[in-house]
Amino acid sequence: MKSAVTVSLVPETRGGPFVFTEGLAAGCAAAAALGFDAVEIFPPGAGAINRAELRGLLDRHGLKLAAMGTGAGWVVHGLNLTLPDPGRRAEARRFIREIIALAGDFGGSAIIGSMQGRWGGEVSRDQALGWLAEALVELGAEAARYGVPLLYEPLNRYETNLLHQLGDTTRWLERAGITNVKLLADLFHMNIEEPDLARAVREAGPAIGHVHFADSNRRAMGFGHTGIAPVVTALREIGYTGYLSAEVLPWPDAMAAARQTITAFRQATGLG
Repeated sequence: MKSAVTVSLVPETRGGPFVFTEGLAAGCAAAAALGFDAVEIFPPGAGAINRAELRGLLDRHGLKLAAMGTGAGWVVHGLNLTLPDPGRRAEARRFIREIIALAGDFGGSAIIGSMQGRWGGEVSRDQALGWLAEALVELGAEAARYGVPLLYEPLNRYETNLLHQLGDTTRWLERAGITNVKLLADLFHMNIEEPDLARAVREAGPAIGHVHFADSNRRAMGFGHTGIAPVVTALREIGYTGYLSAEVLPWPDAMAAARQTITAFRQATGLG
C-alpha cells in the first residue's frame, strides 16, 4: 500500500476535508517533504491544471498522482449525474470526461463522489440510479482508454440518498453491468454506514480501487476513534496495493494533519 495526501485548488473547499489548499506547488513540496508517495488533487476543472507544470512538480518531488476529484462540478457549477435536466446531466458527464483525460495522462483515476447526486422531487430513486448507471458505463469506458479504472465513492446518508455501503454498491455495479469502475472506500463515510469496517472491506474485496484514510471525525487517522489495524489487515487479505489517501480536515492545521497521517500510515502498514 502507498500513501497519498489531498491538495485542493478550489477556494470554495477551504475549511473542508482537504489537507493542503495553498496551491499545487506548495502542496506537492509539503507532501514530498513529509514522505508521501503521491498527491490526490481536487481541481476546479480540467482546464485549471497546466499539464507541463503538474508533470514538472511530480517529477521534481518524486510523487505520483493518486487520483483526481470531480466534485468541483457540483461545488462550483451545480452539476451532477442525476439532475432532472438532461442537458445539465450531459454537461456533468463532459466535466467528468475532461478530468478522466487529465488524470489518465498521469496514470491517475478520476473520482465520482458528490457528482453522483441524489433522488427526490420529480426524480425517483430508480430513475436516478438508472441515470447514474448509464453515466458510469460511459465514463468507465472512457477511463479504460487510459488504462485506469473510474472510482465511485459511496457516501454517507447525509450527503446522498443513493448508495451507502460497499457490499450493496458492489452488487449494484454487477447487476447493472458496469465495468472498469472500482469503489472508493472512504473510512469516514464507512464509520457512519458500515457496522464493521473490516468486514465491509472483505465483502467488497477486489472491487475496492482506492481508500480515503480518514478517522471517524474526518480528522487525520489517529485523531478519532477508528481502529485502523483490522482495516489494514482486511485490505492486505483482499490483496489491496493501492493508496491510503488523506481526505481529511486540516486540523489543527494542514501540516499537523499531514504529519499525523504519514505517522499513522507507517504505524498501520509498517512501511517507511
